[in-house]
Amino acid sequence: MVELIIKKRNGFELTKEEFSSIIDGFVSGEIPDYQVSAFLMAVYYEGMTSDETANLTDIMMRSGELIDLSEIEGVKVDKHSTGGVGDKTTLILAPLVAAAGVPVAKMSGRGLGHTGGTLDKMEAIKGLSVDMTREEFIDNVNRIKIAVCGQNANLVPADKKLYALRDVTGTVDNISLIASSIMSKKLACGADAIVIDIKVGHGAFMKTVEDAEELAEMMIGIGSKMGRNVIAVITSMSEPLGFTIGNALEVKEAIDTLKGNGPDDLTELCLELGSHMLVLGEVAKTQTEAVVILKKLIDSGAAFNKFKEFVKAQGGDTNLIDQPDLLPDTKFSEIYKSKSEGYISELNALDIGLASVKLGAGRETKTSVIDYGAGIVLQKKIGDYVKKDEDLAILYSNNFANFTKAIKFMDSAYTISEEKPSHKPLIIKTITR
Repeated sequence: MVELIIKKRNGFELTKEEFSSIIDGFVSGEIPDYQVSAFLMAVYYEGMTSDETANLTDIMMRSGELIDLSEIEGVKVDKHSTGGVGDKTTLILAPLVAAAGVPVAKMSGRGLGHTGGTLDKMEAIKGLSVDMTREEFIDNVNRIKIAVCGQNANLVPADKKLYALRDVTGTVDNISLIASSIMSKKLACGADAIVIDIKVGHGAFMKTVEDAEELAEMMIGIGSKMGRNVIAVITSMSEPLGFTIGNALEVKEAIDTLKGNGPDDLTELCLELGSHMLVLGEVAKTQTEAVVILKKLIDSGAAFNKFKEFVKAQGGDTNLIDQPDLLPDTKFSEIYKSKSEGYISELNALDIGLASVKLGAGRETKTSVIDYGAGIVLQKKIGDYVKKDEDLAILYSNNFANFTKAIKFMDSAYTISEEKPSHKPLIIKTITR
Protein backbone atom coordinates (compact mmCIF):
# COMPACT_ATOMS: atom_id res chain seq x y z
CA MET A 1 0.00 0.00 0.00
CA VAL A 2 2.87 2.40 0.80
CA GLU A 3 4.15 2.05 -2.79
CA LEU A 4 0.73 3.04 -4.16
CA ILE A 5 0.52 6.08 -1.86
CA ILE A 6 3.97 7.20 -3.05
CA LYS A 7 3.07 6.51 -6.71
CA LYS A 8 -0.02 8.73 -6.49
CA ARG A 9 1.79 11.34 -4.38
CA ASN A 10 4.39 11.61 -7.15
CA GLY A 11 1.68 12.20 -9.76
CA PHE A 12 1.66 8.85 -11.54
CA GLU A 13 -1.47 7.14 -12.89
CA LEU A 14 -2.74 4.06 -11.05
CA THR A 15 -4.04 0.99 -12.86
CA LYS A 16 -7.48 -0.52 -12.30
CA GLU A 17 -5.86 -3.45 -10.48
CA GLU A 18 -4.07 -1.06 -8.12
CA PHE A 19 -7.31 0.77 -7.31
CA SER A 20 -8.98 -2.60 -6.78
CA SER A 21 -6.36 -3.67 -4.24
CA ILE A 22 -6.79 -0.39 -2.31
CA ILE A 23 -10.60 -0.46 -2.21
CA ASP A 24 -10.90 -4.21 -1.54
CA GLY A 25 -8.33 -3.96 1.26
CA PHE A 26 -10.03 -0.91 2.78
CA VAL A 27 -13.53 -2.46 2.75
CA SER A 28 -12.25 -5.74 4.23
CA GLY A 29 -10.30 -3.90 6.94
CA GLU A 30 -6.89 -5.18 5.82
CA ILE A 31 -5.71 -1.67 4.91
CA PRO A 32 -5.92 0.73 7.88
CA ASP A 33 -7.69 4.10 7.81
CA TYR A 34 -4.44 6.05 8.20
CA GLN A 35 -3.00 4.65 4.97
CA VAL A 36 -6.22 5.30 3.02
CA SER A 37 -6.27 8.83 4.51
CA ALA A 38 -2.77 9.41 3.12
CA PHE A 39 -3.88 8.03 -0.25
CA LEU A 40 -6.94 10.34 -0.31
CA MET A 41 -4.76 13.37 0.41
CA ALA A 42 -2.44 12.34 -2.44
CA VAL A 43 -5.48 12.14 -4.76
CA TYR A 44 -6.71 15.50 -3.44
CA TYR A 45 -3.48 17.24 -4.43
CA GLU A 46 -2.50 15.28 -7.53
CA GLY A 47 -5.98 14.63 -8.96
CA MET A 48 -6.99 11.66 -11.11
CA THR A 49 -7.20 11.17 -14.86
CA SER A 50 -10.58 10.40 -16.45
CA ASP A 51 -9.55 6.73 -16.73
CA GLU A 52 -8.56 6.60 -13.06
CA THR A 53 -11.85 8.21 -12.01
CA ALA A 54 -13.87 5.74 -14.12
CA ASN A 55 -11.87 2.78 -12.77
CA LEU A 56 -12.33 3.90 -9.15
CA THR A 57 -16.07 4.36 -9.79
CA ASP A 58 -16.40 0.88 -11.30
CA ILE A 59 -14.57 -0.77 -8.39
CA MET A 60 -16.61 1.14 -5.78
CA MET A 61 -19.85 0.29 -7.62
CA ARG A 62 -18.98 -3.42 -7.50
CA SER A 63 -18.05 -3.37 -3.79
CA GLY A 64 -21.63 -4.29 -2.84
CA GLU A 65 -24.94 -5.39 -4.29
CA LEU A 66 -25.83 -4.35 -7.85
CA ILE A 67 -29.50 -3.65 -8.54
CA ASP A 68 -30.73 -5.57 -11.58
CA LEU A 69 -33.61 -3.71 -13.26
CA SER A 70 -33.66 -5.88 -16.40
CA GLU A 71 -37.14 -7.20 -15.50
CA ILE A 72 -38.53 -3.68 -15.88
CA GLU A 73 -39.76 -2.92 -19.39
CA GLY A 74 -38.48 0.17 -21.21
CA VAL A 75 -35.53 2.54 -20.79
CA LYS A 76 -34.98 3.25 -17.09
CA VAL A 77 -34.00 6.90 -16.57
CA ASP A 78 -32.85 8.16 -13.18
CA LYS A 79 -32.53 11.74 -11.91
CA HIS A 80 -29.99 12.86 -9.35
CA SER A 81 -29.63 16.23 -7.64
CA THR A 82 -26.39 17.21 -5.94
CA GLY A 83 -28.50 18.70 -3.14
CA GLY A 84 -30.18 22.02 -2.56
CA VAL A 85 -32.67 23.87 -0.38
CA GLY A 86 -36.37 23.51 -1.16
CA ASP A 87 -35.54 20.93 -3.83
CA LYS A 88 -38.70 18.84 -4.09
CA THR A 89 -38.23 18.03 -7.79
CA THR A 90 -38.29 14.22 -7.33
CA LEU A 91 -41.81 14.43 -5.84
CA ILE A 92 -42.93 16.15 -9.05
CA LEU A 93 -40.69 14.59 -11.71
CA ALA A 94 -41.19 10.96 -10.71
CA PRO A 95 -45.00 10.92 -11.27
CA LEU A 96 -44.82 13.41 -14.17
CA VAL A 97 -42.28 11.35 -16.14
CA ALA A 98 -44.02 8.08 -15.19
CA ALA A 99 -47.30 9.50 -16.52
CA ALA A 100 -45.50 10.01 -19.86
CA GLY A 101 -44.62 6.30 -19.94
CA VAL A 102 -40.97 6.39 -18.83
CA PRO A 103 -40.36 3.84 -16.03
CA VAL A 104 -39.13 5.55 -12.85
CA ALA A 105 -37.31 3.12 -10.55
CA LYS A 106 -35.73 5.49 -8.06
CA MET A 107 -33.69 4.97 -4.94
CA SER A 108 -33.43 8.10 -2.81
CA GLY A 109 -31.73 9.25 0.37
CA ARG A 110 -32.49 11.12 3.57
CA GLY A 111 -31.57 14.65 4.48
CA LEU A 112 -28.52 15.59 6.52
CA GLY A 113 -27.37 19.13 7.22
CA HIS A 114 -29.02 22.01 5.36
CA THR A 115 -30.37 19.95 2.43
CA GLY A 116 -33.58 17.94 2.68
CA GLY A 117 -33.99 14.31 1.67
CA THR A 118 -36.67 12.90 -0.65
CA LEU A 119 -37.46 10.00 1.71
CA ASP A 120 -38.17 12.38 4.60
CA LYS A 121 -40.55 14.38 2.40
CA MET A 122 -42.34 11.22 1.28
CA GLU A 123 -42.71 10.02 4.87
CA ALA A 124 -44.58 13.22 5.73
CA ILE A 125 -47.47 11.42 3.96
CA LYS A 126 -49.10 9.17 6.57
CA GLY A 127 -48.70 5.46 5.88
CA LEU A 128 -46.34 5.83 2.92
CA SER A 129 -43.55 3.25 3.11
CA VAL A 130 -40.16 3.65 1.48
CA ASP A 131 -39.09 0.14 2.52
CA MET A 132 -39.87 -2.32 -0.26
CA THR A 133 -38.72 -5.77 -1.28
CA ARG A 134 -37.03 -6.07 -4.66
CA GLU A 135 -40.13 -7.88 -5.97
CA GLU A 136 -42.52 -5.13 -4.78
CA PHE A 137 -40.26 -2.45 -6.24
CA ILE A 138 -40.06 -4.05 -9.70
CA ASP A 139 -43.77 -4.98 -9.69
CA ASN A 140 -44.80 -1.39 -8.93
CA VAL A 141 -42.64 -0.01 -11.74
CA ASN A 142 -43.98 -2.53 -14.27
CA ARG A 143 -47.57 -1.99 -13.11
CA ILE A 144 -47.78 1.80 -12.59
CA LYS A 145 -44.37 2.93 -13.98
CA ILE A 146 -43.13 4.31 -10.63
CA ALA A 147 -41.55 3.28 -7.34
CA VAL A 148 -39.32 5.26 -4.98
CA CYS A 149 -37.58 3.54 -2.08
CA GLY A 150 -34.66 3.90 0.30
CA GLN A 151 -31.18 2.86 -0.76
CA ASN A 152 -30.19 -0.69 0.05
CA ALA A 153 -27.74 -0.88 2.97
CA ASN A 154 -25.61 -3.25 0.85
CA LEU A 155 -25.28 -0.70 -1.95
CA VAL A 156 -21.71 0.58 -2.52
CA PRO A 157 -20.26 -0.05 0.97
CA ALA A 158 -16.90 1.26 -0.30
CA ASP A 159 -18.42 4.71 -0.78
CA LYS A 160 -19.91 4.79 2.73
CA LYS A 161 -16.51 3.97 4.26
CA LEU A 162 -14.57 6.26 1.93
CA TYR A 163 -16.93 9.21 2.42
CA ALA A 164 -16.76 8.88 6.22
CA LEU A 165 -12.96 9.09 5.95
CA ARG A 166 -13.05 12.00 3.46
CA ASP A 167 -15.36 13.85 5.85
CA VAL A 168 -12.76 13.83 8.65
CA THR A 169 -9.61 14.28 6.56
CA GLY A 170 -10.47 17.44 4.59
CA THR A 171 -10.79 15.60 1.27
CA VAL A 172 -14.53 15.94 0.59
CA ASP A 173 -14.32 18.71 -2.01
CA ASN A 174 -12.20 16.96 -4.63
CA ILE A 175 -14.13 16.79 -7.90
CA SER A 176 -12.83 13.36 -8.98
CA LEU A 177 -13.80 11.88 -5.60
CA ILE A 178 -17.21 13.61 -5.67
CA ALA A 179 -17.87 12.28 -9.19
CA SER A 180 -16.95 8.69 -8.31
CA SER A 181 -19.00 8.83 -5.11
CA ILE A 182 -22.16 9.99 -6.92
CA MET A 183 -21.75 7.83 -10.01
CA SER A 184 -20.88 4.61 -8.14
CA LYS A 185 -24.25 4.83 -6.34
CA LYS A 186 -26.24 5.85 -9.42
CA LEU A 187 -24.72 3.11 -11.59
CA ALA A 188 -25.20 0.46 -8.88
CA CYS A 189 -28.92 1.33 -8.92
CA GLY A 190 -29.21 -0.07 -12.45
CA ALA A 191 -30.54 2.86 -14.51
CA ASP A 192 -29.92 2.90 -18.28
CA ALA A 193 -29.57 6.69 -18.41
CA ILE A 194 -29.16 9.46 -15.83
CA VAL A 195 -30.04 13.17 -15.71
CA ILE A 196 -27.96 15.00 -13.10
CA ASP A 197 -29.02 18.36 -11.67
CA ILE A 198 -25.80 20.01 -10.48
CA LYS A 199 -26.65 22.86 -8.13
CA VAL A 200 -24.30 25.84 -7.89
CA GLY A 201 -24.37 28.76 -5.44
CA HIS A 202 -24.72 29.51 -1.71
CA GLY A 203 -26.94 26.55 -0.88
CA ALA A 204 -25.06 24.06 -3.05
CA PHE A 205 -21.97 21.89 -2.75
CA MET A 206 -20.50 23.47 -5.89
CA LYS A 207 -19.80 27.17 -5.30
CA THR A 208 -18.73 28.16 -8.84
CA VAL A 209 -20.03 27.40 -12.33
CA GLU A 210 -16.50 26.34 -13.35
CA ASP A 211 -16.40 23.65 -10.64
CA ALA A 212 -19.91 22.52 -11.60
CA GLU A 213 -18.85 22.21 -15.26
CA GLU A 214 -15.79 20.16 -14.29
CA LEU A 215 -17.96 17.84 -12.19
CA ALA A 216 -20.47 17.52 -15.04
CA GLU A 217 -17.78 16.61 -17.60
CA MET A 218 -16.29 14.09 -15.17
CA MET A 219 -19.64 12.34 -14.52
CA ILE A 220 -20.58 12.30 -18.20
CA GLY A 221 -17.16 10.77 -18.96
CA ILE A 222 -17.66 8.07 -16.32
CA GLY A 223 -21.11 7.29 -17.75
CA SER A 224 -19.72 7.08 -21.28
CA LYS A 225 -16.91 4.70 -20.25
CA MET A 226 -19.47 2.49 -18.49
CA GLY A 227 -22.05 2.47 -21.28
CA ARG A 228 -24.59 4.86 -19.75
CA ASN A 229 -25.97 8.03 -21.28
CA VAL A 230 -25.60 10.92 -18.82
CA ILE A 231 -26.85 14.50 -19.19
CA ALA A 232 -25.90 17.20 -16.67
CA VAL A 233 -27.92 20.37 -16.11
CA ILE A 234 -26.19 23.09 -14.08
CA THR A 235 -28.77 25.09 -12.11
CA SER A 236 -28.66 28.00 -9.70
CA MET A 237 -29.06 27.55 -5.95
CA SER A 238 -28.50 31.24 -5.16
CA GLU A 239 -31.89 31.14 -3.42
CA PRO A 240 -34.19 28.28 -2.31
CA LEU A 241 -36.20 26.51 -5.00
CA GLY A 242 -39.88 27.42 -4.80
CA PHE A 243 -41.33 29.05 -1.68
CA THR A 244 -41.32 26.15 0.81
CA ILE A 245 -38.57 24.52 2.87
CA GLY A 246 -39.62 21.62 5.11
CA ASN A 247 -41.12 18.19 4.52
CA ALA A 248 -44.93 18.51 4.58
CA LEU A 249 -44.68 22.09 3.27
CA GLU A 250 -42.71 20.84 0.26
CA VAL A 251 -45.21 18.02 -0.38
CA LYS A 252 -47.97 20.67 -0.55
CA GLU A 253 -45.95 22.73 -3.04
CA ALA A 254 -45.23 19.61 -5.12
CA ILE A 255 -48.98 18.89 -5.27
CA ASP A 256 -49.63 22.49 -6.39
CA THR A 257 -46.99 22.12 -9.10
CA LEU A 258 -48.43 18.82 -10.37
CA LYS A 259 -51.78 20.64 -10.65
CA GLY A 260 -50.19 23.46 -12.66
CA ASN A 261 -50.21 26.00 -9.83
CA GLY A 262 -46.60 25.75 -8.69
CA PRO A 263 -43.94 28.48 -8.46
CA ASP A 264 -42.37 29.54 -11.76
CA ASP A 265 -38.83 28.47 -10.87
CA LEU A 266 -39.84 25.01 -9.65
CA THR A 267 -42.05 24.43 -12.71
CA GLU A 268 -39.29 25.61 -15.06
CA LEU A 269 -36.75 23.23 -13.51
CA CYS A 270 -39.12 20.25 -13.57
CA LEU A 271 -39.93 20.83 -17.25
CA GLU A 272 -36.21 21.17 -18.06
CA LEU A 273 -35.13 18.00 -16.24
CA GLY A 274 -38.27 16.08 -17.21
CA SER A 275 -37.87 16.86 -20.90
CA HIS A 276 -34.33 15.40 -20.87
CA MET A 277 -35.70 12.30 -19.12
CA LEU A 278 -38.36 11.83 -21.81
CA VAL A 279 -35.79 12.13 -24.61
CA LEU A 280 -33.43 9.66 -22.90
CA GLY A 281 -36.42 7.39 -22.22
CA GLU A 282 -37.25 7.44 -25.97
CA VAL A 283 -40.75 8.83 -25.42
CA ALA A 284 -39.92 12.10 -27.21
CA LYS A 285 -37.46 12.90 -30.00
CA THR A 286 -36.68 16.47 -28.91
CA GLN A 287 -36.81 18.55 -25.74
CA THR A 288 -39.43 20.82 -27.31
CA GLU A 289 -41.71 17.86 -28.03
CA ALA A 290 -41.10 16.54 -24.51
CA VAL A 291 -42.08 19.85 -22.86
CA VAL A 292 -45.38 19.84 -24.79
CA ILE A 293 -46.09 16.29 -23.54
CA LEU A 294 -45.26 17.22 -19.92
CA LYS A 295 -47.43 20.35 -19.96
CA LYS A 296 -50.37 18.34 -21.33
CA LEU A 297 -49.95 15.77 -18.54
CA ILE A 298 -50.10 18.55 -15.95
CA ASP A 299 -53.04 20.35 -17.58
CA SER A 300 -55.07 17.14 -18.00
CA GLY A 301 -54.61 16.07 -14.37
CA ALA A 302 -52.74 12.90 -15.42
CA ALA A 303 -49.56 13.90 -13.54
CA PHE A 304 -51.47 14.58 -10.31
CA ASN A 305 -53.41 11.32 -10.66
CA LYS A 306 -50.15 9.41 -11.16
CA PHE A 307 -48.85 10.93 -7.92
CA LYS A 308 -51.96 9.69 -6.09
CA GLU A 309 -51.56 6.25 -7.66
CA PHE A 310 -47.92 6.17 -6.56
CA VAL A 311 -48.78 7.22 -2.97
CA LYS A 312 -51.52 4.56 -2.77
CA ALA A 313 -49.25 1.82 -4.16
CA GLN A 314 -46.72 2.52 -1.38
CA GLY A 315 -49.32 2.50 1.39
CA GLY A 316 -49.84 6.25 1.73
CA ASP A 317 -53.12 7.96 2.65
CA THR A 318 -54.40 9.54 -0.59
CA ASN A 319 -56.88 11.69 1.36
CA LEU A 320 -53.85 13.80 2.30
CA ILE A 321 -53.10 14.33 -1.39
CA ASP A 322 -56.68 15.44 -2.11
CA GLN A 323 -56.70 17.58 1.05
CA PRO A 324 -53.09 18.75 1.64
CA ASP A 325 -54.16 20.84 4.64
CA LEU A 326 -54.46 17.50 6.49
CA LEU A 327 -50.69 16.92 6.14
CA PRO A 328 -48.63 17.42 9.34
CA ASP A 329 -48.62 20.97 10.69
CA THR A 330 -47.23 22.65 13.82
CA LYS A 331 -48.49 24.14 17.07
CA PHE A 332 -46.55 27.36 16.57
CA SER A 333 -45.79 29.79 13.76
CA GLU A 334 -43.97 33.09 13.65
CA ILE A 335 -43.81 35.79 10.97
CA TYR A 336 -40.34 36.97 10.03
CA LYS A 337 -40.38 40.63 8.96
CA SER A 338 -38.10 42.88 6.94
CA LYS A 339 -35.72 45.05 8.95
CA SER A 340 -35.37 47.68 6.21
CA GLU A 341 -36.86 48.93 2.93
CA GLY A 342 -35.51 48.08 -0.51
CA TYR A 343 -34.99 45.22 -2.96
CA ILE A 344 -34.05 41.73 -1.81
CA SER A 345 -30.67 41.33 -3.53
CA GLU A 346 -29.59 38.13 -1.75
CA LEU A 347 -31.51 35.26 -0.17
CA ASN A 348 -28.80 32.89 1.02
CA ALA A 349 -30.12 29.36 0.50
CA LEU A 350 -27.58 27.87 2.92
CA ASP A 351 -28.79 30.10 5.78
CA ILE A 352 -32.45 29.40 4.97
CA GLY A 353 -31.69 25.66 4.96
CA LEU A 354 -29.92 25.91 8.32
CA ALA A 355 -32.84 27.93 9.75
CA SER A 356 -35.24 25.17 8.69
CA VAL A 357 -33.03 22.58 10.42
CA LYS A 358 -33.15 24.65 13.64
CA LEU A 359 -36.97 24.66 13.37
CA GLY A 360 -36.91 20.84 13.30
CA ALA A 361 -37.36 20.20 9.57
CA GLY A 362 -33.94 18.60 9.11
CA ARG A 363 -31.26 16.60 10.88
CA GLU A 364 -28.29 18.03 12.72
CA THR A 365 -27.08 14.47 13.40
CA LYS A 366 -28.00 11.10 11.86
CA THR A 367 -30.15 10.29 14.92
CA SER A 368 -32.13 13.57 14.93
CA VAL A 369 -35.93 13.16 14.84
CA ILE A 370 -37.69 15.03 12.02
CA ASP A 371 -40.63 17.36 12.73
CA TYR A 372 -42.59 16.81 9.50
CA GLY A 373 -44.66 19.99 9.85
CA ALA A 374 -41.72 22.30 10.59
CA GLY A 375 -40.16 24.62 8.05
CA ILE A 376 -40.37 27.93 6.27
CA VAL A 377 -42.75 29.45 3.73
CA LEU A 378 -41.10 32.36 1.92
CA GLN A 379 -43.31 35.33 1.12
CA LYS A 380 -40.71 37.25 -0.91
CA LYS A 381 -37.71 36.29 -3.02
CA ILE A 382 -34.77 37.92 -4.82
CA GLY A 383 -35.83 40.99 -6.83
CA ASP A 384 -38.94 41.72 -4.74
CA TYR A 385 -39.33 45.20 -3.22
CA VAL A 386 -40.18 45.22 0.48
CA LYS A 387 -41.04 47.86 3.04
CA LYS A 388 -39.71 47.89 6.60
CA ASP A 389 -41.70 45.43 8.78
CA GLU A 390 -43.21 43.73 5.71
CA ASP A 391 -43.63 39.93 5.96
CA LEU A 392 -40.68 38.04 4.42
CA ALA A 393 -41.41 34.50 5.62
CA ILE A 394 -43.51 32.39 7.96
CA LEU A 395 -41.64 30.00 10.26
CA TYR A 396 -43.27 26.81 11.60
CA SER A 397 -42.19 24.58 14.51
CA ASN A 398 -43.63 22.40 17.26
CA ASN A 399 -41.00 23.74 19.68
CA PHE A 400 -41.36 27.47 20.44
CA ALA A 401 -37.72 27.71 21.58
CA ASN A 402 -36.60 26.82 18.04
CA PHE A 403 -37.67 30.22 16.65
CA THR A 404 -34.86 32.07 18.44
CA LYS A 405 -32.27 29.66 17.00
CA ALA A 406 -33.73 29.90 13.48
CA ILE A 407 -34.02 33.69 13.41
CA LYS A 408 -30.22 34.08 13.74
CA PHE A 409 -29.89 32.34 10.36
CA MET A 410 -32.85 34.23 8.86
CA ASP A 411 -31.16 37.52 9.79
CA SER A 412 -28.02 36.58 7.86
CA ALA A 413 -29.95 35.13 4.88
CA TYR A 414 -31.38 38.41 3.58
CA THR A 415 -29.54 41.31 1.98
CA ILE A 416 -31.75 44.29 1.14
CA SER A 417 -30.37 46.93 -1.25
CA GLU A 418 -31.49 50.20 -2.83
CA GLU A 419 -30.96 48.94 -6.38
CA LYS A 420 -32.93 46.11 -7.96
CA PRO A 421 -30.61 43.14 -8.62
CA SER A 422 -30.13 41.91 -12.18
CA HIS A 423 -32.04 38.74 -13.08
CA LYS A 424 -29.96 35.56 -12.99
CA PRO A 425 -31.14 32.49 -14.93
CA LEU A 426 -32.15 29.33 -13.07
CA ILE A 427 -30.89 27.02 -15.83
CA ILE A 428 -27.23 27.94 -16.31
CA LYS A 429 -25.98 25.30 -18.73
CA THR A 430 -26.73 21.84 -20.11
CA ILE A 431 -23.80 19.51 -20.80
CA THR A 432 -24.14 16.34 -22.86
CA ARG A 433 -21.74 13.73 -24.19
